[in-house]
Amino acid sequence: MEFQWYPGHMTKAKRQMQEDIKLIDLVIEVIDARCPLSSRNPDINTLGQGKLRLVLLNKADLADKRVTETWSSYFKEQGFYCVELDSRNRKNMKNVQATLDLVCAAKFEKDRKRGIKNRPVRAMVVGIPNVGKSTFINSFAGKAVAKTGNKPGVTKGKQWIKLNKSVELLDTPGILWPKFEDKTVGLHLAFIGAINDAIIETRELAYELSMFLKENYPGLMANRYNIDESIDGYEIITAIAQSRNFIKKGGELDYDKSALTLIDEFRNGSLGLISLERPNIGA
Repeated sequence: MEFQWYPGHMTKAKRQMQEDIKLIDLVIEVIDARCPLSSRNPDINTLGQGKLRLVLLNKADLADKRVTETWSSYFKEQGFYCVELDSRNRKNMKNVQATLDLVCAAKFEKDRKRGIKNRPVRAMVVGIPNVGKSTFINSFAGKAVAKTGNKPGVTKGKQWIKLNKSVELLDTPGILWPKFEDKTVGLHLAFIGAINDAIIETRELAYELSMFLKENYPGLMANRYNIDESIDGYEIITAIAQSRNFIKKGGELDYDKSALTLIDEFRNGSLGLISLERPNIGA
């Protein structure tokens, strides 16, 4: 399978970010803890050059905890500040605030020496579609200030959000990059829902996911769906349909519903805590 999805608004959003970065002190990059490298837009490193950087490993509640810890160490070794979180849980925001205080302390001291007082830190929140940028902003702000949705492309334009006297956030649209050189990257982004599902062949995606799970998390599908997972990936989709009694009118098995169930239960964590990448593989 090949995946490319780069709507016109993303080109415009990238140009706008190139302009806005001049106003920014800190770049907060939200990535998906299940596939941290695949869910990082390589353009962000160029855009954020010379800026303070904070990486948020979001959706850590859906990822393999031990793997996420190794990713956190990996990013810190690269010189980034890093926080693991579930952006839907406001308790996680204490760690983000503590890290922000640490990141910004030097900036405030620098301003003080230059005679600048009370200028808030301006932070740009960036990331690819559907990694939870707007959910993070709303949770951090303690109120609904950014549009959210369980699909890519909800945020179409930028908006400034004043959190308090110390921090202002700039929410930006999720942007991908025009071409995925590595097909595995496109596959991972399709798994997590960062690519519009309308352009994806559901059964093929479910097949690829089942093959990954068989190799990396053996027994997970067998336990979840009460099936023999030693069979081929397409047969697994059939077996899930039989086990869950997914029958269409006329008595035919509903393969599409079976495929969607596997994908959805991976995405929402019902299938288990799963990481698609490990640092020693993609780093």
